[in-house]
Amino acid sequence: MNKKILMTGNEAMAFGAIRAGCSFYAGYPITPQNEIPAYMALEMPKKRGIFIQAESELAAINMVFGAAAAGVRAMTSSSSPGISLKQEGISYIAGAGLPAVILNVMRGGPGLGNIWPAQSDYFQATRPGHGDYHCIVLAPASVQEAYDMMPIVFDLADKYRNPVMVLSDGMLGQMMEPVLVHSSSFMVHSKKLPVKSWALTGCRGRNPNIVKSFYMAEGDLERWNLKLQEKYKTIRKREQRAEEIFTEDAKIIIVAYGTMARIAKSAVIKLREKNKRVGLIRPISLWPFPEDIFKRIAQNAKRKTLLVVEMSYGQMLEDVKLAVNGRIKVGFLGRAGGGVPREEEIIRALGKL
Repeated sequence: MNKKILMTGNEAMAFGAIRAGCSFYAGYPITPQNEIPAYMALEMPKKRGIFIQAESELAAINMVFGAAAAGVRAMTSSSSPGISLKQEGISYIAGAGLPAVILNVMRGGPGLGNIWPAQSDYFQATRPGHGDYHCIVLAPASVQEAYDMMPIVFDLADKYRNPVMVLSDGMLGQMMEPVLVHSSSFMVHSKKLPVKSWALTGCRGRNPNIVKSFYMAEGDLERWNLKLQEKYKTIRKREQRAEEIFTEDAKIIIVAYGTMARIAKSAVIKLREKNKRVGLIRPISLWPFPEDIFKRIAQNAKRKTLLVVEMSYGQMLEDVKLAVNGRIKVGFLGRAGGGVPREEEIIRALGKL
């Protein structure tokens, strides 16, 4: 039977990851995501999984590299500066064509910053480290969605043999909400997952597999890069995700993701009660960015205006502007360093437009 459990966003992601078949976790503590490794440390051994508190973020991501190469569902988590330290390893994982899941519970920055929520890692997630590679990036907006998203991200990682990042934040990670949990039959057992023929499981009786991101022969690396680019084109075409609310008749449409979309949605509902024609687009996939929705709206503009609202100083704004290509007016409201735009601020910004 289904049941509801009260849990934080961090706990929901950890719980959902285990139920999605995650059997290896390596991480290093940093606030405000510490509930994730704490939960994994307690629960992974019960499911015959492996939990490792690594000696550093660098060690953690490279342990995930090794586990992913062996064919198991592997995950790590951290918060903003910790993700920065993992960037080299994430690039290696992408370069080797391996599936892995990375949870980023964003905090204020730059530098050490503070533990307050922020969305200022958008560039880091969607325009990541060295080399021409991409992570698939998804952003939940509720504790329930954070839980429900975990089997999706592991499936995407396996489907495309690519790292997938879940972009949460300190508010969503720490808030508690009831989560509807499906029956035990929903749980994915690692033995039921498809066999990964490319995995490094020992080559007795078959030709050896090779997992690498290092190509020295002339032309080999370029040919591998071209294969990666073809994969990214497919992901862009097939994996755009977004939620639209009241966009059909809206004169002004707010664009916000994650926690910020919750606050924006509340502002939209209040304005709708006053017969104001306001709508909301909530990007769920940040890469690939759901540009098709924005292109459609731009083609049927009818004097529509967009207002991008984020807990950063215009990072997602760039992708919105690129998608509409100057055909719609785009306004902006942003705060960072732990500042969270309130409903009243959003409504005032809409009034100025």
